[in-house]
Amino acid sequence: MSVSGAGLGLRREMLPDLLPQLPDSVDFWEVAPENWIPMGGKFKKQLQACTSQAAFSTHGLSLSVGSTDPLDIPFIKQIKSFLQEHSISLYSEHLSFCSGNGHLYDLLPIPFCEQAAKHVVERIKIVQDILERPLVLENVSYYLAPEQDMTELEFLLYILEESDCQMLLDVNNLYVNSINHQYDAVDFLNALPSQRIVYGHIAGHYDERDNLKVDTHGSSVIEPVWALLEKAYRKHGVFPTLLERDFNIPPLGELLEEVGRIKSIQQRVCNEREIKDSELTGCAG
Repeated sequence: MSVSGAGLGLRREMLPDLLPQLPDSVDFWEVAPENWIPMGGKFKKQLQACTSQAAFSTHGLSLSVGSTDPLDIPFIKQIKSFLQEHSISLYSEHLSFCSGNGHLYDLLPIPFCEQAAKHVVERIKIVQDILERPLVLENVSYYLAPEQDMTELEFLLYILEESDCQMLLDVNNLYVNSINHQYDAVDFLNALPSQRIVYGHIAGHYDERDNLKVDTHGSSVIEPVWALLEKAYRKHGVFPTLLERDFNIPPLGELLEEVGRIKSIQQRVCNEREIKDSELTGCAG
């Protein structure tokens, strides 16, 4: 089942408020497969109750596509089975690594250099061959850039093109990185290939200082990030977009208000495009 519209990340602590009937105001949901694959019994039945009602995507945490450790092939096959079991079409992950002779329990930046980029491309191709579908990679937040022979943008564009994978555009990560690493977020946004963007994320972050933002998913989305999302729609078209909230989770009604705001921005941009298209058609006629 494909995703569209405005979505919300599903967390197990939300289930009592969500079931038996998922709210119609959420168009799609997202889960981290690692948090559900080992689950049987009640939790497995609850997830099946959810995926039978609505479209879902997945956002993984431990593929570690940038690591020098061997890919975990049995794990990737488990992901494939999970996607098939729940009729989920999209498997997204982070353009980062989280292992090095063992799991590191963090999402760490891949060096922005050609050697690392080629390494990642080869690993993406293996993953895609096993999954028999494109891998969707997210632009990640990062705070140090080791061996930066390429810019973040050059690195990302190289990987998207050479691996033929797809992109999950995290608008908050783009905003956070633009502040922390002092580049223009709109210039970065405009340089992305529209045809690669299959869906997006939006979230809140923590202001450590004026020039240091920490991606936390623990607060409401701020106005500059909402504005950047609207710019993304105007440049690349309206893509499905999901609200992430991982802790300090407020009552469901507050989350649904933010999901509603995604929808309102999507609708506004769509309406403006329809008006513009009709005006152009009128001129042509």
